[in-house]
Amino acid sequence: MTINRRELLGYSAAALGVAAVGLPKIAQAAAGELTIAYNVNLPSWDPTTGPSAVNPTIQGLYQSVFDQFIPQKPDLSFAPGLLTEWGWNDDRTKIMMTVREGVKWHDGSPFTPEDVVWSLQRAGDEKTGNPIQFVWKNVSNFKIDGNKITGDVVQFDPVYFKWMSFLTGYIMPKAYYEKVGAEGFEKAPIGTGPYMVEKFERNAFLRLKANPNYWGGKPAFENVTIKFVTDAASRVAEIESGSSQVTLEIPYEEYDRLIAKDGLAGSIKNVSDIGMIFFNNKDAMLDKNVRQAAVMAVDKELLVKRLLRGYGQPIDTLETPEYAAYDASIKVEHNPEKAKELLAASGYSQEKPAKITVQTTKGFKPKDYEMVQAIVGMWRKVGIEATIEVYEIAKHYELRAAHKLAPAAFYNWGNAIGDPTTSTGFAMFGPSPHSSWKTDDLDAKIGPLWGEKDEAKRIAGWKAVDKYIAEQAYVLPLMQYAQPIVHAKGVNVVQHISGALLPALMTPA
Repeated sequence: MTINRRELLGYSAAALGVAAVGLPKIAQAAAGELTIAYNVNLPSWDPTTGPSAVNPTIQGLYQSVFDQFIPQKPDLSFAPGLLTEWGWNDDRTKIMMTVREGVKWHDGSPFTPEDVVWSLQRAGDEKTGNPIQFVWKNVSNFKIDGNKITGDVVQFDPVYFKWMSFLTGYIMPKAYYEKVGAEGFEKAPIGTGPYMVEKFERNAFLRLKANPNYWGGKPAFENVTIKFVTDAASRVAEIESGSSQVTLEIPYEEYDRLIAKDGLAGSIKNVSDIGMIFFNNKDAMLDKNVRQAAVMAVDKELLVKRLLRGYGQPIDTLETPEYAAYDASIKVEHNPEKAKELLAASGYSQEKPAKITVQTTKGFKPKDYEMVQAIVGMWRKVGIEATIEVYEIAKHYELRAAHKLAPAAFYNWGNAIGDPTTSTGFAMFGPSPHSSWKTDDLDAKIGPLWGEKDEAKRIAGWKAVDKYIAEQAYVLPLMQYAQPIVHAKGVNVVQHISGALLPALMTPA
C-alpha cells in the first residue's frame, strides 16, 4: 500500500503496516558518463541548515546524495524509504516509525535508528539553524526499540510527516558528522543516497559516483558530472554542442527548437512550482487600491501565451490543481480599466504614478526577467511605475529572511507535498521566515490552522484564507510552471513533478 497525501494525516497506529515495496528499482548496469548542465550553484552541502536548505531548485542535488525520511515517487506519491512505516497513534499524541535495516552510509558504516533520531533532534534545535525548525521541534522525547522509533507530540502539526519528504527532511550521519564537524562535512559530505560525492568545485561543477550499495538499486550511470551553468543561453549551448547530455529551465522557444533537432529529445510537464510576485507591506503596497490595481493590471494568460509559448497554467491563488486546498472558484479578474479607477481613488494616474521597486532574478527560471519587464509595462499603463532591480536567487533569500524585500519581488515557490501550509501558509504567515507580507489580520486567520486536527475543517480553512488573500491582493500569483528538460536521445529522463532533476532516475536509452 502506498500512502498518499490525503490518507497520511488520518493514518493511525492501528493502521501501521505499509508494505516495504520501496521505490521502483533503478537499472542495475553501469553505463559510463552522464553530464548535466544545471541552472544553479550549490552553496552548501548541509541540506538542513541555512538559506540553501529551502531552495527548491537544488533539492535534486541533495536527493542524489542524501535520502529523505520519506521519499516521493515522480508522481509525488509517498513511498517507503529509510522509513518503511510511519504514523500517529489514535489521539495524535505520539508518532511511530519503522527504520529500514541493512542500509550503509557512503563510508561503509551502518545506518541506524540513532541516525534518524539524531537528525530529527538536530533539526528541531534552534541552535543548528534549520529554517524549518518550527516544524521539527513539534516532536521530542524519541525512544528506540530495535528498528522502531516513537516520539511524543509536543504540539500537533498535521504536516509533520509530509515535511519528511520536503525541504530539510534529510537524514544525516550522526557519528560521521560529530567526528568531522560542520567544516569537515562541507569538505567531504556523505549520505545514504544513490550517488556519492567524488569531487566538488564550488561555482563550477560536481562529480558524482554511483553508490554500489544503494538500497534502491545501483544507478544506471556510473559517473555523473553536474556543471553549474547559471546562464540560460549557456545551457542551450551546452546541450546543442553535446558538451552536456541533459539540461533544464531554458527558454521555451529554445526548448521547441532543440527537441526538433536530430539526436535531441525533451520532456515538459506542469510541476509543483509556481511563479509569483511577493508584495511587501511597505510603501505604496500598504494601499489596498494599489495592490488590487497591480494584480488586476496583469494579463497572466498573455504572459503564458507569449513568453512561455503556452506552457504552464495561469493561477489566481498560491495553490495549483494538484494541491490539497485548490479552489477553482477563486478568481481574480484581469481588468486594466478597474485598475485605473482604483489608482485614481488613491490619487494616482499615468501622469502621477504610484512608484515602487520590483526585484527579479534573470535566467533563474525561463523568461523570469522578461516576464517582470512585461508586468512593469502592464503596470505603467494603469498608473504604477516600477523600477526593476535584478539580483541572484541567494540575495532574494537573504533579503526575504531579513524582511527587506522591495515592495514587489518575483519568486518561484515549490510545494512538492501539495499541502496549503507549505504554499499559502509559509509564504503568507507573518511569523514565517519565508513570508514577505506580515500583517495581523492575515496572521489571525492563518494561526489557528497550523494545529487543526480535523482535516476537512483544516482544508476548508485554508481555502477561506486563500479567498481572503485574493480579495485583499496581498500577493500576485502568476502561473504554475511547466518545466522544460532537453536531453540527448541516448538518455531516458524521468521527469519528477517536484521539479527535482534526479540523475538516479536517468537510464541509457
